[in-house]
Amino acid sequence: MNNKIKNKKAVCVMSGGMDSTLGAYMMKKDGYEIIAVHFNYDQRTQKKELECFHAICNDLDIANKYVLDLDFFKQLGASALTDKSIDVPTGGIEEGVPVTYVPFRNGIFLSMAAAVAEKEGAEVITIGVVEEDSSGYPDCRESYIKSMQESINLGTKDETEIEIKMPLVHLKKSQIVQKALDLHVPLRHTWSCYKNETKACGVCDSCRLRLNGFKLAGVDDPISYE
Repeated sequence: MNNKIKNKKAVCVMSGGMDSTLGAYMMKKDGYEIIAVHFNYDQRTQKKELECFHAICNDLDIANKYVLDLDFFKQLGASALTDKSIDVPTGGIEEGVPVTYVPFRNGIFLSMAAAVAEKEGAEVITIGVVEEDSSGYPDCRESYIKSMQESINLGTKDETEIEIKMPLVHLKKSQIVQKALDLHVPLRHTWSCYKNETKACGVCDSCRLRLNGFKLAGVDDPISYE
């Protein structure tokens, strides 16, 4: 009789940022075999994010990884992250949906991650969305992600049952920093800046949220800033 226990598998959408990296570490701690998925979508910091993704995969000893290229977003434009004619805001957190929102990005990412999960026999997809302390992106809302889970399971094989985990969705950035430190996440290998690839700008929405999180957690950010 074969007593071999089937490995639990989690497809982790990993941008190279702090949130999705912590999510992957949490899944590893919970005993999941990690399948890492990264998207190149012609974002301003694509090269740096990809470099961070590979470094984090090395840190986690992840062998199974997908780097998926999407030129669709560059053609679409409509976001300061993918259209260089639109400036990245640096004046503070914007009210409403900011110009750095990429139309339906997380929906497209989750759809592609679902295809990977079904192929790999994974029962979990993780995504590092943060609802309470985010920049106002509609595709980071818990209610939206739950609806995507339902749609994914309706649109896959009957035997496929996928749960989308959002382990950070109700955390503040300072709590994310602290939890990352507790799990010995190599935060020096993560990147949050929307503008730069060498030294973080320190003034875009994402940098401001990150720096404030480190400040409230009482520790220094290990990456370099201008």
